[in-house]
Amino acid sequence: MGVHVAQTGSVIILDLAVQSVREAVDEVLARLIAHDGLPSAHGEIIWTALDADDPLPANLGHQVAVKRLSHTGSGRSHTALVRLSTTFSASDGAAFRWLWVVVGSATSPGPLDDDLETFGWMLVDERFSGQALGARNTMELLGVFEAYLEELRTPPPATHGDPPQELQRTGRPFGGLIADIQRRAPHYLSDFTDGLNSKSLATVLFLFFACIAPTVAFGGLLSVLTGGEIGVLETLLGTAVAGVVYALFAGQPLSILGSTGPIVVFLGVLYQACRALELPFLPTLACIGLWTAVFLAALAVLEASRLIHWFTRFTDEIFAALISLIFIAEALHDTLSGFSGVDVEHDSALLGLLLALGTFQVALGLSSLRRRPYLTRFAREFLADFGPAIAITVMTSIAFALHPVDLVTLTVPEHFAPTLERSWFVSPLDAPRWVLLASAGPALLVTVLLYLDQNITVRLVNNPDHRLVKGGAYHLDLLVLAALIGGFSLFGLPWVAAATVRSLNHVRALAETENRGGTERIVEVRETRVTGLAVHLLIGLSLLALDLLRLVPMAVLFGLFLFMGVASLRGNQFVERMRLWIMDPAMVPPTHYLRRVPRAIVHRYTLVQALALLILWVVKASAIAVLFPLVIALLVPLRLLLDRVFEPGHLAFLDAAETPDEEAFQELD
Repeated sequence: MGVHVAQTGSVIILDLAVQSVREAVDEVLARLIAHDGLPSAHGEIIWTALDADDPLPANLGHQVAVKRLSHTGSGRSHTALVRLSTTFSASDGAAFRWLWVVVGSATSPGPLDDDLETFGWMLVDERFSGQALGARNTMELLGVFEAYLEELRTPPPATHGDPPQELQRTGRPFGGLIADIQRRAPHYLSDFTDGLNSKSLATVLFLFFACIAPTVAFGGLLSVLTGGEIGVLETLLGTAVAGVVYALFAGQPLSILGSTGPIVVFLGVLYQACRALELPFLPTLACIGLWTAVFLAALAVLEASRLIHWFTRFTDEIFAALISLIFIAEALHDTLSGFSGVDVEHDSALLGLLLALGTFQVALGLSSLRRRPYLTRFAREFLADFGPAIAITVMTSIAFALHPVDLVTLTVPEHFAPTLERSWFVSPLDAPRWVLLASAGPALLVTVLLYLDQNITVRLVNNPDHRLVKGGAYHLDLLVLAALIGGFSLFGLPWVAAATVRSLNHVRALAETENRGGTERIVEVRETRVTGLAVHLLIGLSLLALDLLRLVPMAVLFGLFLFMGVASLRGNQFVERMRLWIMDPAMVPPTHYLRRVPRAIVHRYTLVQALALLILWVVKASAIAVLFPLVIALLVPLRLLLDRVFEPGHLAFLDAAETPDEEAFQELD
């Protein structure tokens, strides 16, 4: 068997007909003595030990069982791979058809562990499993195994390969903007006519609820984090205006703007900093926002969006995990704080806890229906898509039915006016004179944050798997965002950026799909401005229903944020790899990177990400919390340093370009 010995075993036995595993082991020992140089004396020692040994093997999982046999002598190790004629049960009750026998000295380390694991992963793949079970002879089985190994060795495209056309440098000021306009202008009229169909109507109805729920939730949390200076009304108004302007003037209309997790966190940190320095929050925010608008516009002019090509899955995963943990911590803190407050009755605190947990459970249960066998596909999709909105409605109704118990609800003004009594226009001149210039520093940090938030989402929207044909416009989109940030800052409205989940839901809702080999693929997407425009006009009309919003308990929104944080962690590959540290090897999921990268390397890579996340968390909780966007930007050089520590092939699999998650609301905006 030559070179195949170290990969598939020294002896291969196909379709061995035996009545027990003990009989199979006897046959293996006889074959190893006859054909692989195992000393007969060693075989006698093993046969004697087997009389008092449980003959059932330990299960490796994935249809493979392993039996390790040891002797007191010395010499090389011997292995045998057996395909049994019938299925057996291992000591843990799991079924197996393949038996891998390893014979070695009691003092020698266990050989071929990686090969055992690789063979187990091979059998998880139904295509290779069928070929292995159907192999008629040893050479055919070895050919199947070699083909699989060759596929595993073939790395994905380089993480930092050539950028797409939209991100290629022109080398002149305004060059990227001009190219974006030239690319998208011929399609502007069709962006409207392509949206005049029933699919767009269904998209508008779905996306309205998918956008209104997080908008209200973020507005409620902002009201808490900013002492009411920015609340639900400002968030709804800002989202509506931003969506309408973006749908009309941006290059890529499929992106959906709104408040996002990173923005909310930063505004909360900024509010605390203003309180510590005794500065007026909204005028200071206006100063920072105007500087930020200038910086973002400069980045658009200088084609800086092309740098997003260097932000890879490594950065995205840490960034998403940080925001998820922040929202989980904030939701738990605000929900449980009622039990320690001297002015809150315990019945109110208990009901608030039940409402938060109920909202979390309802939203989580409905979102998981998409993968369950119950109901029809249309019903599952409907309940999963509208899960967050349904959870808010149901739990708010329960709270209203129990109205004798006092609860803190959303702070919404009686009429269309700012949450706190003030004029709509916020003058930056109301801040101390030194703030006008000093705010350029924090504005640089906000610029980094908004740049990442915006461009990472736009990059996901323009994923080649979506088969968009009208082209992207990163620089033009960033310029429109700059104008919105500057205008919003003068009216005390929360900053916005492209929201990941809402944008991807928009793309999927407009997509035509087909099923090939059990996998759903996008055939085309109706690229239109109509849906985004209509959705945000409806959000603007929701401002006429302020009385209804005033009924929503804050505890319900905290439950929604808990759901969003937990759901996004569940879809984060970095978090999934952290679970491997405590997971039973037999229960490890058949992920592509574990089939291609040694587990020790995977653990080292995950540890680097965990340490980076810890540093971000410490910075966020420290006196220099406003610097956390800068630390996020430093993840890029950290990732480049990993090229010197890990093999390029391993990094290519671990840091492969991510595919947008198929589960609505699985990521945190």
